[in-house]
Amino acid sequence: MHGAANDFVVVDARNMERDWPKLAVAVCDRHRGIGADSLIILLNSGKADYRMRIFDADGLEAETCGNGIRCLARYIIERGLVSPDIGSMTIETIAAINKIRVERKGGKIVEFWANMGKPRFAAAEIPVDLKAGSGEVSDIKSMLAYKVVVEGTELTLNLVSMGNPHAVHFINEPVADFPLLDLGPQVENMSIFPNRANFEVARVVNKNTIEARVWERGVGETLACGSGACAIAVASKIHGYTASEVDIKLPGGVLNAAWNGVGEVVLGGPAETVFEGKWPD
Repeated sequence: MHGAANDFVVVDARNMERDWPKLAVAVCDRHRGIGADSLIILLNSGKADYRMRIFDADGLEAETCGNGIRCLARYIIERGLVSPDIGSMTIETIAAINKIRVERKGGKIVEFWANMGKPRFAAAEIPVDLKAGSGEVSDIKSMLAYKVVVEGTELTLNLVSMGNPHAVHFINEPVADFPLLDLGPQVENMSIFPNRANFEVARVVNKNTIEARVWERGVGETLACGSGACAIAVASKIHGYTASEVDIKLPGGVLNAAWNGVGEVVLGGPAETVFEGKWPD
């Protein structure tokens, strides 16, 4: 499945036990496996309708995934695990219990909207250990900004948690020209991030549009990232760059993020099934 080309292998694991980190590495391999950014497994939940676990291509478990949770919602509907005309459902992740709303036109599902929770800015919640780094700290409108130089490039990292850690850097040039493949792994593994971090580079096009690229922790550059789009929208809103609702244009497609400045971030976008198959044990 994929959400704006951020792709996943999805498995119904309610009656299954596996070494999920090991399986994630195998199935996500684009040359020797199926090929995906992450492995998503569906589980029963005592707190929500269902539970989701996410294992990235390196085998490490992620706290949440905005594109993945929408894909899992479609999977649940397509597998007949809920009423086919359901309007919403809840899915538990490590980070939160997320509500997903289904948007239909002419009886056909056209988009999924996920409540991604409130953004968090406290160092312990991101998490970030500023004492471990040598950058310059500045508090911008209640948001932590961390200025560093990485391989000769000055970066201002706007730090925010969407249940997982993000560092957002705004530029004035087209994001296609940014050396993300060189700087992405450097930022991901900075000593200040005890759990590593997702790195987003973004350019504000106008009050309602941002173009961006994402280096995902444990994966590398991905064509889209839901929680990353949320982090970008939050940082942009706090700085006053954009309105409360903004389209995030990523290489794989457009995601819609909305944040009123105090409540939960809502993420909208596609979720598509590509193919089904069996993985040999």
